[in-house]
Amino acid sequence: MENEKAKKKPAAAPKKQRASMGEYFKGIKTEMKKVIWPTKKELGSYTAVVLFTCAFFAVGFWLIDMGVLSALKAILGISL
Repeated sequence: MENEKAKKKPAAAPKKQRASMGEYFKGIKTEMKKVIWPTKKELGSYTAVVLFTCAFFAVGFWLIDMGVLSALKAILGISL
């Protein structure tokens, strides 16, 4: 009985037909209706968080860069 199950081939997946451009854009429109868009207040707060985070990391990377440059200057004894 186990041999019979092992011999069965899995069912072949049905071939997908290519959708027309109209159906493609209808699908996009349908999916866009499902999106929950942020309010103006949420958008403003999200933007502030992104700008703050970018500024924080920019300053952090600048400090690291200046530290590495200072260390290289001290090790190699050169002035740039």
